[in-house]
Amino acid sequence: MSKQFLYALLAGAVLVFWMVGAYNRLVALRNAIGQAWVKVDDALKARSAAATPLLAALLEPMAQEQAALDAVQAALAESARTAAVMGGKPVIEAHATAWAASETTLKAVSTRLFALLDLHAELRHLDDVAGPARAWRDADVRLTFARQLFNEAATTYNQAITQFPTRLLLPMFRFERCGLV
Repeated sequence: MSKQFLYALLAGAVLVFWMVGAYNRLVALRNAIGQAWVKVDDALKARSAAATPLLAALLEPMAQEQAALDAVQAALAESARTAAVMGGKPVIEAHATAWAASETTLKAVSTRLFALLDLHAELRHLDDVAGPARAWRDADVRLTFARQLFNEAATTYNQAITQFPTRLLLPMFRFERCGLV
């Protein structure tokens, strides 16, 4: 064996080990995004569990505000639908964008609902309203932190896929940019 062949073999081995290491790093970062999404999903489930009894309790006393209640119900349904799509593959940028848009809509209509609830002080003190309203707000706080964790994981992944020479692997292994929520 000639020295040149040994050097070529060594260079090939280094290249293969680098590719395996870079691939494993990107997969680990992508898996971290999935784990962060689980925390977001848990907060969404907690909010949904609080929203159902809250809206049911407000249905009769706030009958004059039926449009606001229907808007919240529709926004919750859209958020749940886009979250289910996002849960299937949380690293797809279009899924993250759609979910974030549905969350923005839900935030707007739920802010209106809580403002109406503040106007009806007598309702805020009812047990079947106060508990779910508090649980919704607690879930929103958890959701804020879970979204921050998700965005940090997505940002780390997005930075990793843009670094040279790792970005050379993107077409080969179909790594794509992840959206922020």
